[in-house]
Amino acid sequence: MEIKQALLTKIQNKTLRTGVVGLGYVGLPLAVEKAKAGFATVGFDVQAAKVEMVNAGHNYIGDVVDSDLADLVKAGRLRATTDFREVASTDFIAICVPTPLDEHQEPDISYVRDSAIEVAKYLKPGTMVVLESTTYPGTTEELLKPILEQGSGLVCGRDFYLGFSPERVDPGNLFYKTKNTPKVVGAIGDDATEVISSMYRAVLEGDIHTVSSPAVAEMEKILENTYRNINIGLVNELARLCHEMGISIWEVIDAAKTKPYGFQPFYPGPGLGGHCIPLDPYYLTWKAREYGFHTTLIENSMVINDGQPEYCVERAMHILNRHKKAINGAKVLVLGVAYKQDIDDYRESPAIRVIKELKKVGAEVSYYDPWVPEFKNMYGETGKSIPALTPEAVAASDLVMVTCAHTNVDYAMVQANAKAIFDTKNVMKNIHPRDNIEVL
Repeated sequence: MEIKQALLTKIQNKTLRTGVVGLGYVGLPLAVEKAKAGFATVGFDVQAAKVEMVNAGHNYIGDVVDSDLADLVKAGRLRATTDFREVASTDFIAICVPTPLDEHQEPDISYVRDSAIEVAKYLKPGTMVVLESTTYPGTTEELLKPILEQGSGLVCGRDFYLGFSPERVDPGNLFYKTKNTPKVVGAIGDDATEVISSMYRAVLEGDIHTVSSPAVAEMEKILENTYRNINIGLVNELARLCHEMGISIWEVIDAAKTKPYGFQPFYPGPGLGGHCIPLDPYYLTWKAREYGFHTTLIENSMVINDGQPEYCVERAMHILNRHKKAINGAKVLVLGVAYKQDIDDYRESPAIRVIKELKKVGAEVSYYDPWVPEFKNMYGETGKSIPALTPEAVAASDLVMVTCAHTNVDYAMVQANAKAIFDTKNVMKNIHPRDNIEVL
């Protein structure tokens, strides 16, 4: 009770010191919001380059306002470090590190584990620790809790509080940001739930919804993205069927969404990208096997979505064939390698897989993306955008594939100069004439 009251008092009078482990797409915006709310904040990251940029007030995350970061650093309310010994000076630690899949498509929780080990070394009594990284249900209690207790010699619930609050970051969303997106909190014990949720209420404007345990919050996050994975899988499969039947899936969706209830539109594409939707179902199916449970529906949707890049390349081959051109040796220009429109994030981008599959069958591939001038992903694949999208560059290509619906691309110019276009995002729906365009 003394720890609880002390923390609530610190939250109320803004003397509580906060820390954020991992200064990426989730961690840096959260650190900025904590500092803007009046809490002294320190960010931890193992990448010295990120730490140096933050301390210089240089922003590298699209959802953070450049001037906000610079002003907070200048005022001394936000700084970054690679030295985890400073954990000892904090009262609240949020862990926001990546949770990718390994080469066997199984959860890689090494970043979470390593972060917990470092935090445990310097954890002091009266600290709140919250995991925000998306992971399988049970991670907080089965993995984090033992590491933190063993490494610190402290007891969860008595000496420190532990919880899970899933990140809800949607890069490029013009309305919902970290500050105004509702937050879910699940913690170990009522006191931890009360104090951790109080901290988020002091920082964020969105509703704070508490649940009975970290496992519920972990499963909730998985449900959010599995729901989208399944529905995207459904519409991708229907898109394949509609193509065989000579029906436009885009027109079908436009008609269906006129219904004011019971239907939410999802759209087909070259696959799934980003850090959540393509990965989260794998965490759930992996955990389900521990209980001898097979998530058949979920796994089927994953198979469909994972196969979209190959399907798009197959369609590209047929398009070229109709123009009496073999895919082997064909010049293919890919428009967009970001995983969604108008952002510079290419994590798990399906467009990069499309490029890889095109090269496998002998195509000479180039790409243009005004948001991603070059890329290097975790699989060692690299690429560099052509410097400008010109009529000459378009005309020199045997096929143009639209794989990302960026709004700052002159699609009318592309249509006017391209020999053939495969539009996987239906961005050219209002361009006429459309004789050289085939839509997914």
